[in-house]
Amino acid sequence: MAGVGSLMLLDTASLYFRAFFGVPETVRAPDGTPVNAVRGLLDMITRLVRARPPAGLVACWDADWRPAFRVAAIPSYKAHRLSADGTEETPPGLAAQVPVIEEVLRAAGLAIAGAPGFEADDVMATLAARSAGPVDVVTGDRDLFQLVDDARGVRILYTLRGLMNLDVIDETAVTAKYDIPGRAYADFAALRGDPSDGLPGVPGVGEKTAAALIRTFGSIDGIITALDAGHGGFPRGSRDKLEKARNYLDVALSVVRVVDDAPLPEIDGSLPVTLADAARLTELGERWGLGSSLTRFVTAVTRA
Repeated sequence: MAGVGSLMLLDTASLYFRAFFGVPETVRAPDGTPVNAVRGLLDMITRLVRARPPAGLVACWDADWRPAFRVAAIPSYKAHRLSADGTEETPPGLAAQVPVIEEVLRAAGLAIAGAPGFEADDVMATLAARSAGPVDVVTGDRDLFQLVDDARGVRILYTLRGLMNLDVIDETAVTAKYDIPGRAYADFAALRGDPSDGLPGVPGVGEKTAAALIRTFGSIDGIITALDAGHGGFPRGSRDKLEKARNYLDVALSVVRVVDDAPLPEIDGSLPVTLADAARLTELGERWGLGSSLTRFVTAVTRA
């Protein structure tokens, strides 16, 4: 991928959810349909590309938001977000905008990447692993902190409050936030759990105890080895809790850890020099009243 910047990977669903809730639903198409998520996402991409010109840009997609291999390991995984028809519970006003977002990005010529049976997290991990240069992952999902790798230049642009308040997360930032080694986030998160993903964690082990365990034993494998060997060094009361959670510890990382070798074709994430389908993009802009958001977006992403 040509260019001097990083490969920028967008956690698309995370960003359009943030846009939907961050831009008023009064932003509507000529027929009254909400387009706040569409325009908000386009504005976000525009500002990202202008502020941090990337060597490549890929919109990563959830081909499967709740993969079977993760559910088989921990059935509660994202179960609380299931709708009656088995899809992810999404506000109706947003659900109607997702196909529009995808069509606009494709007509502009941006690369979209997904892999059947895998989440966008796995797609981003795979593309980051393949990249020969630095990588910026744009997301509001802490799970992806596990990807940080200072040696390879992989960092997270973490969306905080608002649409463009970004926190740059590298290994030093992970250590500062959680008092753990910068590359140990996945093991730490598996111990602590994450209610937003239906990940139970070890009952009675909170963030501070999880961090102490990781500092002492390095990983869940290290904890299991120490339990089996009868080693000491466990924070007060934690050994019994860990022993009772052995079945969970055996499978937790298979759910928390992202897959970095998902079956993806080669992805050309180069920014388009010309639009893939200018006529269709014009139609979409008029149909949905995308106005200046689309104009600025097109200028930004075709500047290469």
